[in-house]
Amino acid sequence: GKIGLFGGAGVGKTDLIQELIRNIATEHGGYSVFGGVGERTREGNDLYREMSESGVIAKTSLVFGQMNEPPGARARVALTALTQAEYFRDTEGKDVLLFIDNIFRFTQAGAEVSALLGRIPSAVGYQPTLGTEMGGLQERITSTNKGSITSVQAVYVPADDYTDPAPATTFTHLDATTNLDREIAAKGIYPAVNPLSSTSRILDP
Repeated sequence: GKIGLFGGAGVGKTDLIQELIRNIATEHGGYSVFGGVGERTREGNDLYREMSESGVIAKTSLVFGQMNEPPGARARVALTALTQAEYFRDTEGKDVLLFIDNIFRFTQAGAEVSALLGRIPSAVGYQPTLGTEMGGLQERITSTNKGSITSVQAVYVPADDYTDPAPATTFTHLDATTNLDREIAAKGIYPAVNPLSSTSRILDP
């Protein structure tokens, strides 16, 4: 299955993913693959230190393409993390959790590559191949008779606008969405989940 953590900047998407990685490794002994796509270098450093100090780094694979990297490198990070997850699933027969932070940066990097190639932009300046690129990534996240991949993806929502093509395209591939609300975060309530605007295909098939 695929789960999206939707929210604007500073509502706790990355913190929630870090807590999930720690809990999976310590409580369930599962494998986790983390793809840091276009995020801050500091966050990658903090995540590595936390994973090392808590002793779960041995069951975690970390792939980073930070925001100072070229767009081609950033666009490949999510695909590299997915390939590693597929290896653990198909070759070692493991059930794998794939974390991608942030899937919006994957789209953003693709838009930059598209501009460098001289393509005519689509809606809101995104690449004309947005749907194809997102589908190529998301449809590889699946289970087989050897193992499974479950994905938790942080999805940045530009200006809290859920009609933006980037989060809107991501929506269509997800089995569940968790909405992190800025108003709830402003009250100091974490995780700032708004259950009324969150969805699940299990509850509403």
